[in-house]
Order: sequence, then C-alpha cells, then structure tokens
Amino acid sequence: MIRRRPLVAFFSLAMGLSWLLWLPYVLSNSGLGVLDFDYPKVLGLTQLVGVMPGAYAGPLSAAFLVTAIAEGRPGLRAWRRRLTHWRVGWRWYLAVLVGVPAALLVSALVVPGAWAGIAVPSVMALAVYLPLLAVQMVTTAAAEEPGWRDYALPRLQRRYGPVQGTVVLGVMWGVSHLLLFLTKWGGGPGVAWWHPVVFVATCVPLSLVMTWLFNRTSRGLPLIMVFHASINNTMSVVWTSVFPGVHPEYGPTLATSVAASVGAAAVLLATRGRLGMSVAEVDEIPAERASTAEHRSKVPALV
Repeated sequence: MIRRRPLVAFFSLAMGLSWLLWLPYVLSNSGLGVLDFDYPKVLGLTQLVGVMPGAYAGPLSAAFLVTAIAEGRPGLRAWRRRLTHWRVGWRWYLAVLVGVPAALLVSALVVPGAWAGIAVPSVMALAVYLPLLAVQMVTTAAAEEPGWRDYALPRLQRRYGPVQGTVVLGVMWGVSHLLLFLTKWGGGPGVAWWHPVVFVATCVPLSLVMTWLFNRTSRGLPLIMVFHASINNTMSVVWTSVFPGVHPEYGPTLATSVAASVGAAAVLLATRGRLGMSVAEVDEIPAERASTAEHRSKVPALV
C-alpha cells in the first residue's frame, strides 16, 4: 500500500505520528487541562519537551519510512543528498539571513499601532539572535523540512506542477499544526478561531517562496531550513523587542501573512508560475502524470 500511494502514506504518517505524541501535551495543564500534570520547562517554556517529540516523530520519521519502503536505498541516498546539499552559494544564505528579518519587520507597517511604539532592538535580543537561530535549526527546521520539503515537495511538483503541488503542501503543512492551537504553543486552549485559519492560509504563500528557493538552489534543503528558522527566530526574539506595544499573537501573525503574500506574488510573477523550475521540467509534468497513472493501473489492488 505504501509503494502504491507513497504520498498518501507520508501525509498520513506525518500527521498521525505527530498528533499521537502531541496528545498528552494537549491534555496536560499546558493544553486542555484534562490530565493534571505539567511538562518540565526548558528555557522557561514547556513547548520544547511537549512539542519536539511529535515534531521529530512526524514528517521526519514518515519521510524516512516511506522512502525506505517505497524506494529502497537509492531513494534514501537521494533524500540524504538533498538534506546535506549545503553548497548553494554564500549569497543565498546572506539573502535569507538578512532578507527574512527585514521583510518581517517592514511588514509591520500594516499592523495597527506597531510603528507608533517602535523601539531599537535590545542588546540582549541581538546577542542571542544567532545562538537561538542555531537552536531553531535543530528544534524546528531539522524536524520538519526533511519531510515536507525534502520528501514531499519534489514528488508533488512532479505530479501537479510547482504551483498546484506547493499549494497542496502548504495546506497540509499548516493543517498538521492545528492540534497545537489547543496548547500554549498556539496561544490556546482559548485561542480565537481566526488564528489557526490565518496560520494555515499563511503556510501557502510561505511555501511558494520556499519552493522557489528550493528549486533555484538545486534543491538545497539546508537553505530552506535556515529560511524556516529565521522566520521563527525573528518573531520570537526580535519582534517583541522592536514592537513592544503590539499584541504578541495578533501582530506577528498579520506581519508574517503580509510578508509571505507579497513574497509569493513576487516570485509567481517573476517566474511566470514556474517557481524556479526550468521550462523543460515544467513541460515534463504531463508525461509524469501519465506515467504515474499507468503505473498505478498495473499495481494489483489490496483487498
């Protein structure tokens, strides 16, 4: 069954494994409070202990298992090559390290009251930015991106094309986090309904920008991990220091959504919807769809 429908297997395992290990956190005092116990705090938060097991057990484990079963060692070698493809040019890393914080801070123009109380970032925020970026690389980017971008994105692009495939991935990526909005991670358990909706919607334009970066750098996953970690780190470390008067949930959510939408519109227009794929690669997609359909028709159904 996994060999026949590897993408369905991947998304099912990625969400199922994550949600299974997040369930105790949701039921604990950090979530719904159904079970009267507290997770230990690390760096002042329970999220590291409560969220990380599910994050690593989800997309990362699903990608490894499905690749090993459906494609064997050749598939695992290709997966590993993308995962360790660091050499994409220092300018790309500089653009991400500088451009992501700049875009997120400038997008605060649309947040009511943000610029009225703007402040210079504290010395502490600047001092811990790079160390915490390294932490974000390990705790968040390394847990998610080997699955979502390294495994799922190439296959979705081959089947549906760069834009449609990325939209599917963006929605699934966002939906996979919904359970966490019942916990302190997402401002829960009493979080407003619009917060998870905007989160899922923002994952789509963010994914379009990440797909463009992924394709333009010959599928270099480490750059995507730096991009992902930079977003989280900017919002958790720099944002509250620069805009202390803005609501800590409303402001970052709106600013990220605006920055992602503008960036997605820019890459869609600049690439005419190819998102960094060559014309030849885009032209091959209909043939790939036909080949996939023919292959499935020859696989005996499991009854």
